[in-house]
Amino acid sequence: MIAFAIAAHPDDIEFLMAGTMLRLQHAGYELHYMNVANGCCGTTQYERDEIAAIRAREGREAAESIGAVFHPSICNDLEVFYELSLLRKLASVIREVQPTIVLTHALSDYMEDHMNTARLAVTAAFSRGMPNFPVDPPRPHYLEPVTVYHAQPYTHHDPLGRLVLPQSYVDTADLLSQKTEMLSKHLSQKLWLDESQGHDSYLETLRSLDRELGRHSGVFKAAEGWTRHLPVGFCGADDDPLRDALGPHLHRAEDG
Repeated sequence: MIAFAIAAHPDDIEFLMAGTMLRLQHAGYELHYMNVANGCCGTTQYERDEIAAIRAREGREAAESIGAVFHPSICNDLEVFYELSLLRKLASVIREVQPTIVLTHALSDYMEDHMNTARLAVTAAFSRGMPNFPVDPPRPHYLEPVTVYHAQPYTHHDPLGRLVLPQSYVDTADLLSQKTEMLSKHLSQKLWLDESQGHDSYLETLRSLDRELGRHSGVFKAAEGWTRHLPVGFCGADDDPLRDALGPHLHRAEDG
């Protein structure tokens, strides 16, 4: 069993997905970690190549801290477009990893890199069994099912400021220290987030976001949220491996 987190930028996995990855690891899943963009615009201090190298190192350290397999980025920040060359590259990685679960961004989020990453991840997973869709580098197609889950949009609001709640909540209350430890590996982002988004502390922002969603769950003190992508073309109609793996650590909103 393999879980593959595909996010836009270094630190997005830590904010939105890392608790669920840890839960899946505890359930026996092998973890894979990929940021599509290299983080080259997340600074006011460094040149592009310098910050990209720094952030690649930080992302690798964060992945290794939880025993996840790290996959390198494939483009620059603000160049995550839903276009063929990136799709071929990401689809090749999907065929290499052959995940049971793909965790990716919400399809509606505050910035285009997040939304386009989600679209790329969805189509890369969908095309896994298509031998006539060439990928870069070439890898054989495969036919095993994959279930795609979309994370919460950052801040739990859509681009127009409307509150978004998930189908399922994953308990992260006892994992916040591990999540913040992972995020602390992205040291270059502390000053950038303070300057660009007004965060007093990026670690406290992570905790606050999880606690806010925990309150919405009505069950957990802190949580990450997930909405399953329509299974047609991906997996069976009733497949929900996240639910099956996490048991009492997952609460479905429809259960009240």
